[in-house]
Amino acid sequence: MKNKALTIALITVVSLTLVGIVVLILSLQFKGNVGDTEPTIDEILEASVDVPEIMTNLSGRQYIKLSLKIQTDDKKAAEELAKRDFQINNIVIQELSEMTAEDFEGKAGKQAFEESIKAQLNPLMQEGEIEKVYIVSYIIQ
Repeated sequence: MKNKALTIALITVVSLTLVGIVVLILSLQFKGNVGDTEPTIDEILEASVDVPEIMTNLSGRQYIKLSLKIQTDDKKAAEELAKRDFQINNIVIQELSEMTAEDFEGKAGKQAFEESIKAQLNPLMQEGEIEKVYIVSYIIQ
């Protein structure tokens, strides 16, 4: 009877230890995967599309020249976006035609433009989505 109780206690201790080790290993792997979700700069560049310089009139008598870089969530989305270059240009030109030079003043104005372009392009995407629109260069005259 004593040996049977000792055996059961030993099996219980070994089982709990094994369960603890498995939980520890799984939690360490999960934490490692969470840290890996930030893309490297090379992955960001691979998933980005350059929009060559666009020159168009603003709503006033001024005109703007600007270049964009659009970051997607993966390489396939970037490939699709590159094929949609004419749609990008159309959306950017339409958006700019409604804006004035004052709309670009300050950080908030530029960020509002970037967010607007992102919001208009995302519904077009079938593979992935737009994560960020960057104004690479611009000049208003």
